[in-house]
Amino acid sequence: MTTTDVSPDAIATAAERLRLAGESGIACDPIRDLIGSEDDVDAAYEIQQANTDEATAAGRRVSGRKIGLTAPAVQAQMGVDQPDFGTLFADMACADGVEIDSGRLLQPRVEAEIALVLKRDLDLVTHTVHDIIASTDFALASIEIVDCRIAGWNIKIVDTIADNASSGLYMLSSRPVPLSTFDARDVPMTLTVDGQPVSSGHGSACLGNPLNAAVWLADVLSQLGTPLLAGDCVLTGALGPMAPIAPGQVAVADLGPLGTVTAPFSQRPAD
Repeated sequence: MTTTDVSPDAIATAAERLRLAGESGIACDPIRDLIGSEDDVDAAYEIQQANTDEATAAGRRVSGRKIGLTAPAVQAQMGVDQPDFGTLFADMACADGVEIDSGRLLQPRVEAEIALVLKRDLDLVTHTVHDIIASTDFALASIEIVDCRIAGWNIKIVDTIADNASSGLYMLSSRPVPLSTFDARDVPMTLTVDGQPVSSGHGSACLGNPLNAAVWLADVLSQLGTPLLAGDCVLTGALGPMAPIAPGQVAVADLGPLGTVTAPFSQRPAD
């Protein structure tokens, strides 16, 4: 990523548009009109960072990062040749099986992926798969509840990056699994909503191997001066297509050797 030519005022206006949409629960227009481009990813990351800074200044704690756009088909759809990333906050984390307040979300969708929890910092200039393995404490099955502050999911690549890579919430399974007990590339995935299959795939659907996605993220963040740290959770990317979810429904992801994780959504927003 390099420096964008988009003005600071435009960056600030776009960040505010997304932030207010999240706070009000009213989806907004895309931000690409504000920056005058559909493909200026550097401007989009500046917008994302502006809202990350705003959140941490307000006391929210960063708990990790998520990787998006790991499927080649989705990259082609978005017109990009690499993934994107967003920031996870501690108040986005949900415990396995605990009901999710549907009122916290605007236009949620669900996808299943492998989460890694780190025991060491990943702050090298470049990283290898064995660096990721050596730095990972354990893996967990996860459901990412993807969300979009932009009305009707009317997004281009700059919109989703600016919108914190379309992050909503994330749910982790309860049983940590050492990397030595399974092959991330071969992990099977089945995602159901109310018992009906809505998505399936394998670890290889995520950049060929979820550990490869983690290498990409570690390199990018280290080069930006914001490396992954011990204790961080990394959502490595979806193992199959995402699916819509509605209030009152229950999503269950089965990731074979990693076990299952269940995300029940409340029938209505909490009072």
